[in-house]
Amino acid sequence: MATSQRSTKATAGRYRDAVTLLKADHQQVKQWFAQFRKAGEQAHQGMLARNICNALRLHTSIEEEIFYPAFLEATKNEDIHHEAEVEHQSAERLIVEIEQSTPADDFFRAKVNVLGEMIKHHIREEEKPGGMFAKARKAQMDLRALGQQLAERKLELESEQQAA
Repeated sequence: MATSQRSTKATAGRYRDAVTLLKADHQQVKQWFAQFRKAGEQAHQGMLARNICNALRLHTSIEEEIFYPAFLEATKNEDIHHEAEVEHQSAERLIVEIEQSTPADDFFRAKVNVLGEMIKHHIREEEKPGGMFAKARKAQMDLRALGQQLAERKLELESEQQAA
């Protein structure tokens, strides 16, 4: 079994609810962005950028497929939902550009750094008091069941990524 599959299976058991799982994803990409800012070698930058892009694809997929629809249904808060979706769409465009370039390209570092700022803003919006995660808890969504669904779907997507 691949390391990422083991880590996702461990994730399914380790986190009690969807918000905790999503916050753990946030922490991981924030660490990689911090490492990227300090990375000097192009090979290291490329590896970190790939990790970031792959992790963000998985994360945004499970949010868009499972968490966001459940949030919208439970809270009826279209403003927060729609803003999160638009932020994902903007990040996706930049991810595609990063994936189509290399660390040797003039704008590579700038694109990854701008993506980092976009994601930092997105994380702040979701995690702040009164943000999406707080509203999800207040709406008494079944975050435990959603967390299990998110972890299982993430494992499926990781398997698909590895097979490609």
